[in-house]
Amino acid sequence: MPRAESSQPLAVVAIGGNSITRQGQVGTIPEQYANARDTSRHVAQMIEMGWRVVLTHGNGPQIGSILLRVEMALPHVYPLTLDICDSDSQGGMGYMLQQVLGNELRTRGIRRTVATVVTQVVVSRDDPAFKNPTKPVGRFYTAEEAAAKSRETGWTMAEDAGRGWRRVVPSPKPLSIVEIDAIRDLVQAGTITVAAGGGGIPVVREGVELSGVEAVVDKDRTSALLAIGLPADLFLISTGVDRVALDHGKPTARPIDRMTVEEARRHLAEGQFPPGSMGPKIEAACDFIEAGGREVIITLPEKIPEALENRAGTHITASPADRKEKRS
Repeated sequence: MPRAESSQPLAVVAIGGNSITRQGQVGTIPEQYANARDTSRHVAQMIEMGWRVVLTHGNGPQIGSILLRVEMALPHVYPLTLDICDSDSQGGMGYMLQQVLGNELRTRGIRRTVATVVTQVVVSRDDPAFKNPTKPVGRFYTAEEAAAKSRETGWTMAEDAGRGWRRVVPSPKPLSIVEIDAIRDLVQAGTITVAAGGGGIPVVREGVELSGVEAVVDKDRTSALLAIGLPADLFLISTGVDRVALDHGKPTARPIDRMTVEEARRHLAEGQFPPGSMGPKIEAACDFIEAGGREVIITLPEKIPEALENRAGTHITASPADRKEKRS
């Protein structure tokens, strides 16, 4: 796909769902708005620095709340399938982000439209994940409650890190983004676009028809796929740490300022980046670079402006020679 003609570089910025509902919070709507405003200030700084931006976001805490409401309301209203829950979170969180970012831009005198695209992501019905669901969703149960739920609903239940039992669902690999052309058109028109929320709504293709499936897709893998398809100059992953570290959480922890994709793959193979935390982010970063992307940055939301000036974050490139020069 030819790169869009523009004097401004393009970045896909992936915001973690835990940036909108933070650890220790209930996740109320006022809390989510306050966190979204804080994140939007840093994204607005990025736009002031001359970047075109496409936002993606996680939805783990929000999907958990949606599923709990569905479960509690079951005697009174119809249930919602997981793909509909995915779409509901995309619309609600997209609305929130486009509103607070739009407000922030207008405060700064920047006249740009922010729009949300409810995004479908094609997966394969033959993906091994459908036979081995591993992604926890929803609330915790006791072992007895989990067994009863499994009998009543057919859900697959699994013990989650000693904290209780949870429903687990498939997390198949994203293959293509249905609305990629529409997203690209919006970007080329100068619209700041929110897309692929929560990893996108998983759908399977049967002939010319699409249909939703009960699954969730990893947000960072879909964000990398989006960054490849646009294509973007930069894939920026906003997460809960300033920099990626080797031996994370140990006395021997060593933060990484820069690494090549080869180094990242080696550290992955050595088990430095676990599947339940940094692993999917590093895999997505490698996918983007190996498909021709220029750079990936992993950092805290508040460190985004500094990271763009090479003063913060972990920077991943194909080779040392490909590292971008410091932007003023």
